[in-house]
Amino acid sequence: MRNILKATTLENKFPLFTVENGCIVSKDADITVAFRVELPELFTVTAAEYEAIHSAWNKAVKVLPDYSIVHKQDWFIKENYAPDIQEDDLSFLSRSFKRHFNERPFLNHTCYLFLTKTTKERSRMQSNFSTLCRGFLVPKEIK
Repeated sequence: MRNILKATTLENKFPLFTVENGCIVSKDADITVAFRVELPELFTVTAAEYEAIHSAWNKAVKVLPDYSIVHKQDWFIKENYAPDIQEDDLSFLSRSFKRHFNERPFLNHTCYLFLTKTTKERSRMQSNFSTLCRGFLVPKEIK
């Protein structure tokens, strides 16, 4: 019996080609640059500061060249607060404050921004074309 299945490797299916000069290059010649973004904590900015941050994001997106993709990814990791209580220059209130929150859980937030430069043909592809977004892995034609 002849084997008609075509074997492949994970490297052949992986969409990334290489990482050079801090840029991620895909097999389709898309170039991506990644940044770690420091954002203020929730509810710590005034309405005017929030508007300023929002307008800065809008201006930054508007100056990008055509066929650019912006992907913002937020990571929230549950961690326990671990202060340095052994510092010598802490006042009584500061030391008590740190002891009060010692080992209490909190969400540590990290934000990443990915800017991708693609081509006109690639930009027409829709994100729901991926098997990750379809909701089923086996194509309807095979069922």
